[in-house]
Amino acid sequence: QVQLVESGGGSVPAGGSLRLACAGSEFGYGGYCMAWFRQAPGKEREGVASIYSGGNSVYYGDSVKGRFTISQENGKKTVYLQMTSLTPEDTAMYYCAARRANDCYPGSWALNTWYNYWGQGTQVTVSS
Repeated sequence: QVQLVESGGGSVPAGGSLRLACAGSEFGYGGYCMAWFRQAPGKEREGVASIYSGGNSVYYGDSVKGRFTISQENGKKTVYLQMTSLTPEDTAMYYCAARRANDCYPGSWALNTWYNYWGQGTQVTVSS
């Protein structure tokens, strides 16, 4: 059973930066599409970024392009989300997700129903 553990959340002022980490375990063999989602109170869960474990397929949501960067450290099976120029609109619970796949796909990476495994989330709060 794949396990995902997020860390790195916290409270920052607008304009600040944070780096989230998602440590995965029990992946076994094969590739995975890894993603970050976020959910603010009263809003739907939103795909933030995704990256494929075995290659360079990377996707970003429109609201974070140019500000957030997803990366991975395969040896440690860890995915990172570097967030810069944060605004109060970025305030949300951030979740890591994974799905065994041959790649991340533009038509599905942002669909929360496409993923099989989820972490517990880490809170990010940006003050104005």
